[in-house]
Amino acid sequence: MQRCLQLARLGIGYVAPNPMVGCVIVAQNRIIGEGYHRQYGEAHAEVNALNSVKERHLLPQSTVYVNLEPCSHYGKTPPCADRLVSEGVKKVVICNVDPNPQVAGRGIAKLKAAGIEVETGVLEKEGWELNKRFFTFFTQKRPYIILKWAQTADGFLDACHEKPIRISTDITKALVHQMRAEESAILVGTQTAIKDNPQLHTRRWFGKHPLRIAIDRTNKIPSTHHLLDGKTDTLIINAHKNEPPYLQLNFNQPILPQLMSDLYQRGIQSLIVEGGEKTLRSFIESNYFDEIQVEIGSYRCHQGTPAPTLPTGLQQKLQHIGDGMFMHYYR
Repeated sequence: MQRCLQLARLGIGYVAPNPMVGCVIVAQNRIIGEGYHRQYGEAHAEVNALNSVKERHLLPQSTVYVNLEPCSHYGKTPPCADRLVSEGVKKVVICNVDPNPQVAGRGIAKLKAAGIEVETGVLEKEGWELNKRFFTFFTQKRPYIILKWAQTADGFLDACHEKPIRISTDITKALVHQMRAEESAILVGTQTAIKDNPQLHTRRWFGKHPLRIAIDRTNKIPSTHHLLDGKTDTLIINAHKNEPPYLQLNFNQPILPQLMSDLYQRGIQSLIVEGGEKTLRSFIESNYFDEIQVEIGSYRCHQGTPAPTLPTGLQQKLQHIGDGMFMHYYR
């Protein structure tokens, strides 16, 4: 199962909104086939693993390890549970049951009905961590939310003057762009969009661009800014216009629940929030976050906009990168 999870991780950034899935087939105490879900819309892990088997006469005595319950419905590809049944495998070992209502135990039921032995819950915690975006999306009905900011060594987001201060290095900028390539959407507030004029691209890394989102109630972002260049999918959350790229929401009601509902309907499974202090604080106070990543630079500015106050009770992990460091906080 550890090898299965290792294979599954190779699909990060390529398979969303599908989960990352790996598959290992074992017979006579050795691996006879393995595979993973490589690209959204293409064959799933079980099919790739079965297709890799050369000694096909061993399949009836084989055990199949897969980190997520085999699908039981027709989507972009046929049901994997049906393929396992048709191949006549002996046993299937599963990490996690699929929370998608279209599956949710039906794949396991198909396997058992065909006389295949099924075991679940092997490395269940590790499997959940791998596909935390997918599980959060279906259980919480919203994206997995990562709050991200950079702060000085003395705890400020920026200085008092208008000119932005340099906190990130070339290395950490590349790492941030890698994170963008692995998530579905990225959000900033009005002031960040206007003052920093961010592109919110993945130009320092390979991979797809996330959906760009800005909260701009009265449409203050100039049409000449990058967010309105039309180069990639963008949503401008506002109170007045409801035509692409603008999405009109009711600002007389709490805006974040409305936004989360809309993103759920769009199938957005993960969201990075890179806004300023006000935007970040609104997510923290509304309890809309799963993870917080804070880049801490070596520069000190002594005054300016303080970084948001972190909630209590979070797990944390420290990562040193050059002269700075990343602090990762998790629920």
